[in-house]
Amino acid sequence: QYRGGPMKQSNRRVFIKTGLWGSAFALFSGSTHAIEPTPKDIKGPFYPVVAQKDKDFDLTKVNDNEGVAKGQQVFIEGQVLDTENKPIENATVDIWQANAAGKYNHPHDSYDAPIDPNFQGWAIIQSGKNGRFRFKTIIPGAYPATKTWTRPPHIHFKVTKKGYIEIITQMYFPDQKLNAPDQLLNKKSIEEQAQMIATKAVSYTHLTLPTIYSV
Repeated sequence: QYRGGPMKQSNRRVFIKTGLWGSAFALFSGSTHAIEPTPKDIKGPFYPVVAQKDKDFDLTKVNDNEGVAKGQQVFIEGQVLDTENKPIENATVDIWQANAAGKYNHPHDSYDAPIDPNFQGWAIIQSGKNGRFRFKTIIPGAYPATKTWTRPPHIHFKVTKKGYIEIITQMYFPDQKLNAPDQLLNKKSIEEQAQMIATKAVSYTHLTLPTIYSV
């Protein structure tokens, strides 16, 4: 077992395009141009179920506590667009991930790794006037999905906007040995994998995610 209703018909699409620093997401309506569909990924079993007050853009701190999350900090930035490349304001970008030890702050995560009390783990942010969003986090740790399968570091995304079909996907990190044998990533074509694996930007602590599309 992996650790861890019908959709209305619509000609609208969800599109993700990278921003300057990290990963970006965009919602797309119908277009006359051919658009490669975004590689979808599973939501996974650890979408947050316990309400928390702090869901802001900085996942490296919890509320006003002085402590800082363990792990390598990164900034991820993106932009939400429609299928005509017009920015979409006030799209909801929902992000959740494991901490640096590979542990989710979730009651069903049985992995024997410590919870980081200084790691927020979940953020819900809105795209701004130009469809852009940005958040600060840490590179998540790997964790065992089964006895024979270890998941590579990844971040979950759900992007929604009224009138558009939501996108659920995962962003992977470059230069990770666990990417190649990952059972989910291996289901994607080489081209799709390239869309989902981030590339390093000029600053070593920032990441850029290639363009991703999703129907």
